[in-house]
Amino acid sequence: MKLKELERPAVQAWSPASQYPLYLATGTSAQQLDSSFSTNGTLEIFEVDFRDPSLDLKHKGVLSASSRFHKLIWGSFGSGLLESSGVIAGGGDNGMLILYNVTHILSSGKEPVIAQKQKHSGAVRALDFNPFQGNLLASGASDSEVFIWDLNNLNVPMTLGSKSQQPPEDIKALSWNRQAQHILSSAHPSGKAVVWDLRKNEPIIKVSDHSNRMHCSGLAWHPDIATQLVLCSEDDRLPVIQLWDLRFASSPLKVLENHSRGILSVSWSQADAELLLTSAKDSQILCSNVESSEVVYKLPTQSSWCFEVQWCPRDPSVFSAASFDGWISLYSVMGRSWEVQHMRLADKISSSFSKGQPLPPLQVPEQVAQASLIPPLKKPPKWIRRPTGVSFAFGGKLVTFGLPSTRLVPQPCPRLVFISQVTTESEFLMRSTELREALESGNLLNYCQNKSQQALLQSEKMLWQFLKVTLEQDSRMKFLKLLGYSKDELQKKVATWLKSDMGLGEGPQPKGNDLNSDRQQAFCSQASKHTTKEASASSAFFDELVPQNMTPWEIPITEDVDGLLSQALLLGELGPAVKLCLKEERFADAIILAQAGGADLLKQTQECYLAKKKTKISSLLACVVQKNWKDVVCTCSLKNWREALALLLTYSSTEKFPELCDMLGTRMEQEGGRALTSEARLCYVCSGSVERLVECWAKCHQALSPMALQDLMEKVMVLNRSLELLQGPHGVSPGPATTYRVTQYANLLAAQGSLATAMSFLPSDCAQPPVQQLRDRLFHAQGSAVLGQQSPPFPYPRIVVGAIPHSKETSYRLGSQPSHQVPTPSPRPRVFTPQSSPAMPLAPSHPSPYQGPRMQNISDYRASGSQAIQPLPLGPGVRPGPQDSWKEAPAPRGNLQRNKLPETFMPPAPITAPVMSLSPELQGILPSQPPVSGVSHAPPGAPGELSLQQLQHLPPEKMERKELPPEHQSLKSSFEALLQRCSLSATDLKTKRKLEEAAQRLECLYEKLCEGTLSPHVVAGLHEVARCVDAGSFEQGLAVHAQVAGCSSFSEVSSFMPILKAVLIIAHKLLV
Repeated sequence: MKLKELERPAVQAWSPASQYPLYLATGTSAQQLDSSFSTNGTLEIFEVDFRDPSLDLKHKGVLSASSRFHKLIWGSFGSGLLESSGVIAGGGDNGMLILYNVTHILSSGKEPVIAQKQKHSGAVRALDFNPFQGNLLASGASDSEVFIWDLNNLNVPMTLGSKSQQPPEDIKALSWNRQAQHILSSAHPSGKAVVWDLRKNEPIIKVSDHSNRMHCSGLAWHPDIATQLVLCSEDDRLPVIQLWDLRFASSPLKVLENHSRGILSVSWSQADAELLLTSAKDSQILCSNVESSEVVYKLPTQSSWCFEVQWCPRDPSVFSAASFDGWISLYSVMGRSWEVQHMRLADKISSSFSKGQPLPPLQVPEQVAQASLIPPLKKPPKWIRRPTGVSFAFGGKLVTFGLPSTRLVPQPCPRLVFISQVTTESEFLMRSTELREALESGNLLNYCQNKSQQALLQSEKMLWQFLKVTLEQDSRMKFLKLLGYSKDELQKKVATWLKSDMGLGEGPQPKGNDLNSDRQQAFCSQASKHTTKEASASSAFFDELVPQNMTPWEIPITEDVDGLLSQALLLGELGPAVKLCLKEERFADAIILAQAGGADLLKQTQECYLAKKKTKISSLLACVVQKNWKDVVCTCSLKNWREALALLLTYSSTEKFPELCDMLGTRMEQEGGRALTSEARLCYVCSGSVERLVECWAKCHQALSPMALQDLMEKVMVLNRSLELLQGPHGVSPGPATTYRVTQYANLLAAQGSLATAMSFLPSDCAQPPVQQLRDRLFHAQGSAVLGQQSPPFPYPRIVVGAIPHSKETSYRLGSQPSHQVPTPSPRPRVFTPQSSPAMPLAPSHPSPYQGPRMQNISDYRASGSQAIQPLPLGPGVRPGPQDSWKEAPAPRGNLQRNKLPETFMPPAPITAPVMSLSPELQGILPSQPPVSGVSHAPPGAPGELSLQQLQHLPPEKMERKELPPEHQSLKSSFEALLQRCSLSATDLKTKRKLEEAAQRLECLYEKLCEGTLSPHVVAGLHEVARCVDAGSFEQGLAVHAQVAGCSSFSEVSSFMPILKAVLIIAHKLLV
C-alpha cells in the first residue's frame, strides 16, 4: 500500500534507525532532467509522519548544492552527541564528494557543508558508511578507484589496492560486510565482485559469472551470514539475482529469476534476512524470499522504471522507491486496501464541484474494487514474530517459549515450550492440605482443638471452640458453658449462699424451740386434768389431736380490703380477689391466688406484676416467664449479647433457635459496629447458618487475600460437616455467597496447581453454573490423574443446531435427549439460591465477550435435508464449549486418550518466588492489557419500557397503578433510598442523568411486582439484593445480581436488571 509520495526527480536516503523523528533526504538526480532542463542541484529533508493520513511529506529543510547527485546516503556519525542528527554524504559528477551536517540543514543556522572533496576522477556512484564505525565512509567512482574516508580526518583518504593491479573499471556499488567490520566488497559492470580486506589492503577473493553476460548493477551482503552476498544484473539477456557464498565461490549458491528484464536496484532487509527487495526494467517491484526463491510481495506494475529501492531502517515494513518519472513513493509490504485513499481523493474532488449540495455516491465497478486490494506478505515477516512469550494457564501453569540459546544458520529449528508450575502461596497450600486431610479422615475435633490453641486473638479462639462444640453431643449446654453459664456452678453458688443465710439466722432458733416446749407442756397439763376413769377413748383421741389452748383464727367480715378479699374468696371470685391484691401491691397473695385460678388468670397476674414491678431483672423475668424470645433479641442491649445468646440456648425451642440466633447476629452486624460484627459469627455458628457466616466474614474482610480466604474455608467446612451430621449429607444446600467463596477458593487452589484439592472442596450436589463449570474444568485439567473416574456432567446446555424450524420430529438428533429439560422443583433454602430457568442456557458467572446475542443467532441454525454436519477436528485436550456444542455424538470425555509420561520423568520443582533473571531463551517482553469494564444497558426496545408519547395516549384507567404488596414495600424503600444517597453523592452530570434514568426504569420493576408476573426465584433474588444494599455490601449484591440475571429469562428481567446493575456499580464507586 502506498503511504506517502513526493514529486521530485531525485535520489533518496533514509535517516538512520536511531534517528527520531523519521526523515527522508532527497538530492537532485544527476541522471534525470525536469521540464525546465535546469542543472542546479538541491538537497531537501522531509519528515515522514505515518500518523498523518495524507500522502504528503512535511518539508523540514532545503539547501542548494553545487552539483547534482548520483548517490546519497545518511550516516549516524556524531548522532551520539547532543542535538546531532548525523551526516549526509553525496556523490556527484567529476569526482565530487560532499559531506553535510544534517542538524545545520534542519536549523538553517550554521554552515551545513562539512567538506567537499574531489579526489575521484569520475562520477561518484557508490557510497556506504561502515555499520560498526560510523566515521568510516567508502566511496567508489571510475577507474576502479575505492577510497576509505575517515570523517575525523578527511585530508588523506585510504586507497584500496593500486591501479596497476586491476584494470580500470567503473564502481557500480559498494557495501560493507554486516558481520566483519574490516570487509568491503565492490561490484563492477563486467559482472564481477571484489571482496577487500582492509587489514591487508588487498582483495581476498573475486567472484564472477562464467557466462560473461552478467552486468552488475547492485550488491548487498547477507544481514546474518558473513560469507554470503547477492549480485544483480541489469542485462535484459540475464535478468537474475545471484546468491554467492564465499566458501564455495566457484558458482552461485542460488539464482533468482523472478524479473523479466534487467534489474536496476536491490535492497536486503536488515530486519528479516529472508526478504530481498528488487526493482527492474519490467516496471515491477518484487520482494522475494531468499530461502524459497518465491515472490512473497508484488507491487502493481508502475508507469515508469524504479531505479532505486531502499528499506526503511527504522520501520522494517516500509520501503521507498524512486522512479524515472520524477516521483518518490513510500510503500508498506503489510498490505491494505487503497479504498481509503481513493475515497479521500474522491471527497476532495467532490468538494470542488459541489455547490452546497452533496453529490450522489460513487459506484465503483467491482473489478476496479478488487484490483485495489494489495495482498500482504505471504509469510509473516520476522519483525512481527514473537521472539519470546509467556502466559499463565489454568492450574497455576506458566507456559513460556523463547529463542534457542545458540544462534547458528537460519535453519528451521524446534522451538521449545516450557511448562512450569508456579506456587506463590506455600502456607496457603499447606493449610488447605491439612483441612482436606481432616475432612477426609473425619478427625475434625482434634483439628478444631489445634486451631483453637494456635489462635492468637481471643475472639478467634472462642470461634474455634464454638465450631468444635457443633461437632459434639449436647451442644447447647456446652455453648452455655463457653458463654460462662453452668448449672453445676449455679448449684454450688446457691448452696453456698443458703449456708451463709442459715448461719446468719441461727439466733432466733431457740425461740422456736421454747415455743414447742411450751406447747408440749400445755398438752401435758391438759392431759393431767382429765385423768378420771370416766373419760372415753374418743375424747382422749380428740384431745391429743387438737391442742385446746391454741388461739382460733377469724375470717374478717369488715368492709376493708381484708373483708372484701374474704368475701371474694368465700364466693369463689378469684379474679376480683387477685385484682384487689394487685391494687394493694400484695403481689405474693396475688400470685398464690392466681395459681388456684388457672393458667389464664396466672398469666394475666404475671403480666400485671411485671408491668408494675420495675427492677433490674424485671425485663429478664418477663422474658423467661412469657417466653417472648424475639423481644429479647430485638430489644436487649448489645452489651449483653452473650446473655441473650445464653437465654436462647437455654430456653428457645429447636425449631425457632436458628432463626433467633440469626436475628441476634444480624442486629449485632447492623448496630454494633465492627467489633460486634466479628462476634456475630458466633451466633451464626450456633444457628448453623453458613451463608450468613460467609456474608459476615465478607464485611470484615474487604481486601481479599489467600490466607483470609483459607481462614474462612476452614470454618465453613467444619460447620458444614457438623450440619451434615445433624441433617444428613443432603440437608445442606449452599447459598450464593457461600458458592461464590467456595468457587473463589477452588480457583485459587487451582491457580497454585492443587487441582485435586480444589475439586474436593467443591460441593458435589450443587447445581449452580459456576460450580458445575469449574468442576468440569478441574476434572479435565488433571489429565491422567483422573483416568477411570466418571466425568462430571457437561455444564452447558446442548443446543441442536439446524436450519429447519423446531418441531417434534426435528428437535432431537440421533435419539438424544432434548436440548433443554425442565428441572424438577426443589425446596427453596432459607437464603436465596438462584434456580436455573429452562428457557435460557446457563451462563458462566463471568461472561466472556463471545457470549451474547451471537449465541442466540447460532442456536437456530440447523442443516437441511439428510446432510449431517461433520464435526470439526479438535486437538488433544480441547473440549467443546458453548459455541461448538452442535457437534453430534461427542465421545465420552472421561475416557480421553492421553500421552503417557516416561517412567523416569521427574516433574520440575514449582516456582515459589519471582524470577529476577531469566535465561536468554526465556527473556522477552510481557505485553499487558488494561482491564476493560463497562456498564451494560438494556436495548431501547426492551420489554417493559414505555415511551413518554405512549404514556400520554394511554386512557386514564390504564394509567392507574396497583398498590405495591406489603411484602415488597421494603424492596422499593431500599432501592429508592439507594438512589437518593447516590444522587446526593454524585458530582458529575452523567452520573446524575444515569440515576434519573434508573428511577424511571425501576418503575417497570414495581409494576411487575404489583402484577405478580415475576418468577419466585427472581423475586427472592431481588430481596437478597435489597438486603445487600441495606447492609452496604454492593460487591455481594452484584454477585447475586449476576446469578439472577444468568438464570432468568431475558424478556422477564431485561427492563430493570441492567439498570439495577448500573446503580449498584455507581453506589460501589461512590462508597455511599
